[in-house]
Amino acid sequence: MKKNNIILIGFMGVGKGTIARAVVKSQGVFAVDTDDLIESMQNQKIKKIFEKEGEPYFRELEQKCANWIEANVDNTLISTGGGFFMRPNIKNLGHIVYLKSSFEGILKRIKKSPNASSKLKKRPLLKDMKKAKELYDKRVPQYEAIADLVVDVEHKSLQEIVDFIIQGVGHDCKNDKI
Repeated sequence: MKKNNIILIGFMGVGKGTIARAVVKSQGVFAVDTDDLIESMQNQKIKKIFEKEGEPYFRELEQKCANWIEANVDNTLISTGGGFFMRPNIKNLGHIVYLKSSFEGILKRIKKSPNASSKLKKRPLLKDMKKAKELYDKRVPQYEAIADLVVDVEHKSLQEIVDFIIQGVGHDCKNDKI
């Protein structure tokens, strides 16, 4: 049975955390970040988990996180890591909102942030831009296929994005786009 959560998915660096904080501020809802939960579980940063244990181990941790959310979390906004959408039980976790942007738009967003170099360093899959672009191209149709709501975030204000998400999850919004 689908939970009453809002699940933000999208490629790394698209702004899931920023948008989650804006929704929390606007709506006063609870929020969790799956990467933060995993870092707390492991007592180490995602980058270190990738370096020490590898991506398959990290994906196992994401599944543990998804299972915990399914069993324990409701009425919450959940910001996810870029690959979290691949969890087989994600549809049970809530309304899936895909935050869409071009690859170039994501890089531009990261590079204009005050802490751009640390944002790039903490994303192990962005070390090789050619591979990152290939991963992006592979994931975009997968994000779109699983989403209940697609929000193009590249040319919208933060408030427009928040408003659309809040309106969109209030009705059957399959394949809605902004």
